[in-house]
Amino acid sequence: MSTDYAIFLNGGFGVGKSSALEHAGDLLAEAGRPFSLMDVDWFHRSWPPAEQDNALIEAQNIAAVWKGYRSVGPRQLVMCGVISTTAARERYEAAVEQPVRMVRLTADADVTRKRLRGRYTASQRSALEWHLERCDEIAARLEAADLDELVIDTSRIEPHAVAARTLRHFGLSD
Repeated sequence: MSTDYAIFLNGGFGVGKSSALEHAGDLLAEAGRPFSLMDVDWFHRSWPPAEQDNALIEAQNIAAVWKGYRSVGPRQLVMCGVISTTAARERYEAAVEQPVRMVRLTADADVTRKRLRGRYTASQRSALEWHLERCDEIAARLEAADLDELVIDTSRIEPHAVAARTLRHFGLSD
């Protein structure tokens, strides 16, 4: 099994990255392929920020966790998050010490907004508003960056199908 690159599910808010990540893990497990999953959002969630957007501490945290995962043997790393610049991709590649191959997930604006509204409770209104205000700009920035080798529109397909298509693209499933 090739583990010489990380798969990165890239995309804006509400396109289904985290859901597809979970299903990718399920499919890899069913196929008996060793893997590790990382939702990079959980590696920079602290306040106050150590530096701009906690990007450097995020990379340090990812590197430490990946070192632990690798200590138990070869495995396919599958990550999800937002990468909109070459510098950001290079930061992730340095953290995991291997190339990062990216698949961008997209969704129609109405679908994205519906998913975001379903994600947050009434007590999280400010978080919902923050994401709604930025979702179009992030989607446009990712499209303009054009860093991804595959683009999957998730508007009308389930996360399991997104994960299966991603793994097929990398030759990791039938």
